[in-house]
Amino acid sequence: MSMQASALEHFRQGSEELRAGSVDRALAHFRAAHRIDPGSAQHRSFYGLTLGLAERRWEQALELCRSAARDEFFDPVHYHNLARLHLAFGFKAEAIRLLRRGLMIDPDNGEIVDALRNLGVRRRPPLKFLRRQNTLNRVLGKVLERARMPRSDLEPEPSPTL
Repeated sequence: MSMQASALEHFRQGSEELRAGSVDRALAHFRAAHRIDPGSAQHRSFYGLTLGLAERRWEQALELCRSAARDEFFDPVHYHNLARLHLAFGFKAEAIRLLRRGLMIDPDNGEIVDALRNLGVRRRPPLKFLRRQNTLNRVLGKVLERARMPRSDLEPEPSPTL
């Protein structure tokens, strides 16, 4: 097996382990792939992500992911990995910014769309000069949300006949 094929095999196995939720095993595979082919931005990005998730090494993980995003700025996967890393360390606002940046590159990227949906990104308050918790903002927000709903959601369901 050539070194390139070996790096690709480690990457494939690491991806499977990461999807299965086994971050430690994924880290071992991504580390091996990165050592074999350190020039690959894809390997660097996933190695950085799992390094941060498994060993909590923020600075090194962040540098690996950022350098991959700089090298392949056109690949939304790198922004998704950066966002996942920021979320793991509690930086939600930056993660949302990175996810939106990834969507600018590929608006149909399902993983990024799902990640944003799962984060529950809020809309801006109706009256920006008032705090979100202000009663007027809360009531106006509820009224506007109801106005945005399709009519079928507002109609009651028919009662079952016995």
